[in-house]
Amino acid sequence: MIHLSLKDVLAMPDRKRATLMNYLSGFKSANLVGTTDAQHRHNLAIFNSVVHIGANPPYLGFILRPNTVERHTYDNIKETGYYTINAIHEDFYAKAHQTSAKYPKETSEFEAVGLTLEFKGDFFAPYVQESPIKLGLQFQEEIIVPCNGTILIVGKVLEVWLPAQSVAEDGHINLSAHGIITISGLDTYHRTEKLAQLPYAKRPSK
Repeated sequence: MIHLSLKDVLAMPDRKRATLMNYLSGFKSANLVGTTDAQHRHNLAIFNSVVHIGANPPYLGFILRPNTVERHTYDNIKETGYYTINAIHEDFYAKAHQTSAKYPKETSEFEAVGLTLEFKGDFFAPYVQESPIKLGLQFQEEIIVPCNGTILIVGKVLEVWLPAQSVAEDGHINLSAHGIITISGLDTYHRTEKLAQLPYAKRPSK
């Protein structure tokens, strides 16, 4: 094994350090966040930081980098209060990855990368039609991380769209069966394979 001290990590070139640190947290979720601004300009951006915050009420969070440059996703969420989270399927991960390019605000990433914009009912923000699991959220709060200025966006889940008969009686969803992929680092995509579903853990009785 090799040993890297904090001094070693900080001495790395910026891009190498960022890549390494993004890999060390392991496999992460792969999602597209869809937003629309008040002028009905649409935005789509890939994130690998969506996390469960709570179930009652249902909250999800994701991390945004500091607002040192234009952040269209952040601006649109703060302006309108609504956004979508769309799981990435193995059929379109390359298109999803391309949304990380720096497009101008006037350009819709949906059109730029070839994914289909979809509105459902009267929900304000756009979904990705190709996504098998889609969530509509309402912005609740932002939490600034003092040590580095990143922003945790917390949203309440208002609606869920997923394949028929995909939810088991106990609430489980077999994500692998629906082609949901995962990310390691910033740019490496993986298929998943279900190993097992274990029972709720309890301390052994004496």
